Amino acid sequence: MSKGYKVGVVGAGNMGAGIAQKMAQEGLNVHLVDMNEAFVERGISIIRKMLQQGVDRNVFTADQMEETLSRIKGTVSYEDLADMDLIVEAVFEDKTVKGELFKRLDKICDEKTILATNTSSFYVSELAQWTNRPDRVVGMHYFFHPAKNRLLEVIPHEGTSKETLHKALLIGKLHGKTNIVVKDAPGFAVNRFFVPFLTSSVRILEEGIANIPTIEDAAKKAFAIGMGPFELMNVTGIPIAAHASNTLGNEFGDFYATPELLNKQSDSKELWDLSGEVDQSKIQEVMDFLYGAALGVACQLVEEGVASIEDTDRGAKIGLRWRFGPFELMNRLGIEKVYDCVKATGKRYPSFRVPNMLIEQCKLGKPFEFKLVDLEIKGDIAYITINRPEAMNALNPVVVDQLEEKFSEAESNENIKAIAIQGAGKAFIAGADIKFFIDNIKNDTLDKNVIFTRKGHELLRRFETSPKRTIAVVDGLSLGGGSELALACQTIVATQTGSFGFPETGIGIYPGLGGMLRMARHVGPELAKYYVFTGKTLKAEKAYEMGVVTALTDPAKLEETIIEVAKAAPGDKYRTRELPASFNKEKAVCAGDNLEKIMNGELPAGVDEEFAAKTVSIINKKAPIALRVANELIDAQAKVSIDEAIELELERLVEIFSTKDALSGLTAPVGKPPKFENQ
Repeated sequence: MSKGYKVGVVGAGNMGAGIAQKMAQEGLNVHLVDMNEAFVERGISIIRKMLQQGVDRNVFTADQMEETLSRIKGTVSYEDLADMDLIVEAVFEDKTVKGELFKRLDKICDEKTILATNTSSFYVSELAQWTNRPDRVVGMHYFFHPAKNRLLEVIPHEGTSKETLHKALLIGKLHGKTNIVVKDAPGFAVNRFFVPFLTSSVRILEEGIANIPTIEDAAKKAFAIGMGPFELMNVTGIPIAAHASNTLGNEFGDFYATPELLNKQSDSKELWDLSGEVDQSKIQEVMDFLYGAALGVACQLVEEGVASIEDTDRGAKIGLRWRFGPFELMNRLGIEKVYDCVKATGKRYPSFRVPNMLIEQCKLGKPFEFKLVDLEIKGDIAYITINRPEAMNALNPVVVDQLEEKFSEAESNENIKAIAIQGAGKAFIAGADIKFFIDNIKNDTLDKNVIFTRKGHELLRRFETSPKRTIAVVDGLSLGGGSELALACQTIVATQTGSFGFPETGIGIYPGLGGMLRMARHVGPELAKYYVFTGKTLKAEKAYEMGVVTALTDPAKLEETIIEVAKAAPGDKYRTRELPASFNKEKAVCAGDNLEKIMNGELPAGVDEEFAAKTVSIINKKAPIALRVANELIDAQAKVSIDEAIELELERLVEIFSTKDALSGLTAPVGKPPKFENQ
């Protein structure tokens, strides 16, 4: 895949090397710069070691490792950065050092070059003042380890141009990051509430409320995390926590200031001693202390417009790997309970302000609401984004309701000619949120599964029949309901990273949102059966060869391609077409009564023997009942209209969700194939 952007990273330490590694892994060509050859070589060796660990764990191959390394050019010449599209500085956290670097790069680089700072301490606007291109300066705050952690805070200052922000977000996405846009403010979003979580833990110890093991245990329970604050500081660096809290304390006052005990521990260069007994009688008190600090600050930063509720939660779940984001956690605890904890924090620290948004939410007596679907209008095209990247944009009732609302808004706008539906992050839509289905199976409320699915069908049928051109933008993984949503749209634009898949028979059910009937109308029942029965991934390139995908494009040219597709004359997406001969084996293996033969352990006749054997092996690991129902439905749906075919699908939902195999498949742990009993 061609990713034409040229990027540079200045600073070959752990952070800079990790940023360069991730960019190169995702196909970008990177110049890694430092002040002398020894530093550059050390950075390259860090990258090589990390990649080798990936090879050892079978994350990627030795060839992929060498290919990644070939995209990284180590250099001591800043002049090599002259024609870069974007340069990320990851040098020592000193304002003058960073400023002087930007001043130097400003003189060397082309007018187009964007300068991005990885600072976690300074205002982006202050660093922009060292240059004559403040409109092309932006913050790009990476999280450790940048080759593994998907979160990227993108921070425009007041003078950052829209074009600069757009390109920074695009390049962030191109190297596999989940972007959240954050206001240029101290601590940005994540550190703003995470650092007080750390410092409050130290204060609990300092004030003699509880010992370290008790605080660790309480923090893990309170926030559903695997590592407590003191162990985290030991791993990430105690001086880093002290430095971050100094910065926030200087801006916001005594609540944020560094506890004396933290400074002493940092100066001692020793780790926290985690040994000792947990005092269960202190657990709730510690939990409430930490809730008051972290959750109160999360409300403050949202109230100040630093980040949205949704992005604040995203930052916690993706960047910190918390199970729940702060606002999700508040909803679970109850707003009144959280208000009491935050009010107690306000009494302890005069400089701590109880946020008005929390006071008002408490008066309402309702949980916070999350906006999971966004609508943006560019010219005569409406872009609807399912913005739930932390859950791979999985569909649940809330998402479907919001998707319907935004679609209706776009469809009723007379200035809109086309509606593009896309997913945030690396996935398009990774199917339905199966927890909803599981809960209804366990609660014996299967009618709710049917109601939800029927509503989904009605919405997808609107996509298919809308007077506005509907375009699915498959720039990444789509599974199950995601693939079905894409197939319902009138056209599909995909990138080379796009893919389609129907994994349902592997978890005891069948594709229930029209994927079978639409796939069969595109490519015939035999190929539809092959992909439904096996769950095999259909790459976007192959789907384009089939005629399922309308246009295949580079991620950097997505918007341009969407505009072209929107302008083109509409056509029949189910037009008769001749499929390439390369799909003949897949068609043959699932033709006629071959499914029955396969399920009886027989090899289908008239098919390449090796291919047939592999297919039999795959299909025999799927749920037998789901396979039979899917087979019957695909055959029956081919004989009726789309609306009648949808009713056939809905009629068998209760049957399939009532099976033991469905519950077994849906609840199977990740990476552990379920055992199906044909019941």
